[in-house]
Amino acid sequence: MTPPQRGPAGPPPRPPAEADSFRADLVAIVPSLRAFARGLCGNRDLADDLAQEALAKAWAARASFQPGSNFRAWIFRILRNHFYTVASVSKRFTSYDPEVAERLLTTPPNQGGGILLADLQRGLQTLAPEQREALLLLESGMQWADIADVTGVPLGTVKSRITRGRAALRAYMDGPEEPPSGGRP
Repeated sequence: MTPPQRGPAGPPPRPPAEADSFRADLVAIVPSLRAFARGLCGNRDLADDLAQEALAKAWAARASFQPGSNFRAWIFRILRNHFYTVASVSKRFTSYDPEVAERLLTTPPNQGGGILLADLQRGLQTLAPEQREALLLLESGMQWADIADVTGVPLGTVKSRITRGRAALRAYMDGPEEPPSGGRP
């Protein structure tokens, strides 16, 4: 009595000539596959890994390849799909770099911002009230023409007040000018 016949465990085997042709095509495509992978990811090591994985997947799926069809397009599609799978998975993960972590996990001192804000407030108080008012209205988001309507002065006057107020505030924030060095003693 013979044992019952079971279905094939995998795809039917290909004739040896087709298997040799497939192997030859696989070996011949390696440089182009690596170049394409390098173009996709820009990293030589990752490109080699992608190309190797594409070759392994192509070898595992060799029975699904239709002889006479475009082998190059078939294997490049495998590589491209694998690249996008790896890219979508890697977006969720990052590698740990202690130096980067140290820079990211530290908080820069913030007392400088408070000092600058206090200086700005004092500087605004040194301006003429008309200049201060025009600058504050401008910083609140108003257009120059609207500031002219609010203050009841011509647009040219508003522009002048803003320009002069900015210059005075900048001079206050920069501090007193230092005398040029290299002059007379």
